[in-house]
Amino acid sequence: MNDLRPGRRVAVVAGLRSPFAKSGTVFRDASAVGLARHTARELLMRSELDGREVDEVIFSQVVASAVTPNVAREVSLLPQLLPSVPAYTLNRACASAAQAIANAADQIAMGHADTVLAGGVESLSDIPILHSRRFSQVLVDASKARSLRSRVASFGRVRPRDLIPVTPAIAEPSTGETMGQSAEKMAKENGITREAQDRLALQSHQRAAAATEDGRLPAEIAPWFGGAGLDQPVTTDNGIRADTSLEALAGLRPVFDRRYGTVTAGNSSPLTDGAAVVLLMAEEKAAALGYEPLAFLRSYAVSAVDPAWQLLMGPVYAVPKALERAGISWSQLGLVEIHEAFAAQVLSNVQAWGSQSWADRLGLPGPVGEVDWERTNVMGGSIAVGHPFAATGARLITTLANEMRRRDVQFGLISICAQGGMGYAMVLERGD
Repeated sequence: MNDLRPGRRVAVVAGLRSPFAKSGTVFRDASAVGLARHTARELLMRSELDGREVDEVIFSQVVASAVTPNVAREVSLLPQLLPSVPAYTLNRACASAAQAIANAADQIAMGHADTVLAGGVESLSDIPILHSRRFSQVLVDASKARSLRSRVASFGRVRPRDLIPVTPAIAEPSTGETMGQSAEKMAKENGITREAQDRLALQSHQRAAAATEDGRLPAEIAPWFGGAGLDQPVTTDNGIRADTSLEALAGLRPVFDRRYGTVTAGNSSPLTDGAAVVLLMAEEKAAALGYEPLAFLRSYAVSAVDPAWQLLMGPVYAVPKALERAGISWSQLGLVEIHEAFAAQVLSNVQAWGSQSWADRLGLPGPVGEVDWERTNVMGGSIAVGHPFAATGARLITTLANEMRRRDVQFGLISICAQGGMGYAMVLERGD
């Protein structure tokens, strides 16, 4: 179900996340399960929800742990919840948390659940390190050996190259191309300049810094207590650079094409750890429990493009689908949240939405719409805040819903590009 209007209305009651921290820093010693459970527990406490009301837990994780592959089940085993609450974990790359929320909405709309916790978590500080295929086979053979001599013989086949660890690659399995390389290609093909990318990155940092200073972003964060004595509270994201400038960003060297490139660490989202969760309810359930919804889910859509083409252009196709399913036009949007994987990707998407040639390609009578930056990413974006792959969608929905309430906006949109050439879009609404 991609159009949520025919069924029960699904309310976004509340949302919360951990601080987002660059990998290898604040959450260096934390686990994904610990981050997810901490954030979900705090959301339950802040919302004063009786855990017995929760019917299901749906979480997401992109780089999953081999030890705890179903992080959702670990969340559902919080003492605040009943152990009978079912749970599962999914993966739609960078759109994973948004997909978890959509799946939860579908369950509610169909009457299979009244209350669902949905979100995502990523710990790139704690990624699984694998053995080579050959060394794994040696270990399996050794474990099956019936004698010491056979076991020693198995290990005797090991060569130094077999001991080289294998880490998950942030690249397309089908092409071997990294997202950064794809963003670089998109910048060249779409004529996205280095200055335009740096200006968007600067805007992201400035707006995120302002939203941190005035308390809008910290209000969405469950403080993390680190250190040996749990006496080192972390209440904000550590990737936001309030003091950066165009000059500082312009001084950074390209990462993926060192000679002719324009994509730098400064105009890209950093590798990030963090968790985010959203509380969803059927409209009548929220009313019965006395909750005032932040917003309602109106529609969502997913599209995909050939990964060997412009990998991160999936949202160009997903957004008009979501708008059509919602029965609204771009001009009716009061707020928009675009995931900032790379400034080159954002600006390529924006360029396409405003293009007649792209409208022809999409089979539309006219351009999808021109982005108004006064209504788009008004609290900064992933370039500044950070991007834990499986948590970003829940962050976007939480931020959008909160800002829609503050500004009394009727319609809002999120747009996410994702690995595999996928694009994701969701429309939220307020009021009747």
